[in-house]
Amino acid sequence: MAVGVFDSGLGGLTVLRALTNRLPDVPFVYLGDNAHTPYGVRDAEDIYTLTCAGVERLWDEGCDLVILACNTASAAALRRMQETWVPADKRVLGVFVPLIEALTERQWGDNSPPREVAVKHVALFATPATVQSRAFQRELAFRAIGVDVEAQPCAGVVDAIEQGDLILAEALVHSHVEALLRRMPRPEAAVLGCTHYPLMEEAFAAALGPQVAVFSQPNLVAASLDDYLRRHPDMLGRGTETRFLTTGDPVNVSRKATQFLRRQVPFEPA
Repeated sequence: MAVGVFDSGLGGLTVLRALTNRLPDVPFVYLGDNAHTPYGVRDAEDIYTLTCAGVERLWDEGCDLVILACNTASAAALRRMQETWVPADKRVLGVFVPLIEALTERQWGDNSPPREVAVKHVALFATPATVQSRAFQRELAFRAIGVDVEAQPCAGVVDAIEQGDLILAEALVHSHVEALLRRMPRPEAAVLGCTHYPLMEEAFAAALGPQVAVFSQPNLVAASLDDYLRRHPDMLGRGTETRFLTTGDPVNVSRKATQFLRRQVPFEPA
């Protein structure tokens, strides 16, 4: 048994890197659905079907606890999965809640009524499907009131990153930031609502300016999982090694992942 980490492609490796840094003794099984990436341009039903298939594959690997290290899957599929599909002995967690808890300065599991928070103007950068789902705004409304969210769908950024074209990705980031700033000239905080985007965090920060606090997910998710496993040690299992699976071409995916993490990442066929 190990902890499963699922993503539509390579972006979830930013989360996995933070997880392994924080929890070096925990084994993980990473599954990238590279054959079907990107999810951000798919409809909700398609995302749900693909995400369920990926989670089931990780269950087959003995991962009773699975992290959806994909904002699009978390936004479009997670609530439905938890309410209608996940059995009682399994857990599937998303990446939105730790981010929103940090933004609203809440502790994990704080279920008190929504309240006023310091940040009033938030820029959300995410995939088109995540923006369309309004899942970020919904989860935020459970915890905070009076927060204005301006969402910018960042078409093309995930594709450029997956293709290894970081120059194009950076240019697209600047274009999307400029588009948002025309609608919200003075955001106080910016949320990078896709696990691919931490690879472009410096580009987002440069385009937004030093007055905007940029919230990125990997370290927040790692801290949240650390807390969860302390309270649910039964979900940890007895695995001993971290493995990498892909629905795509393992050789090609391994090459791109090695560029991402700057170390050898050997993918196996899922």
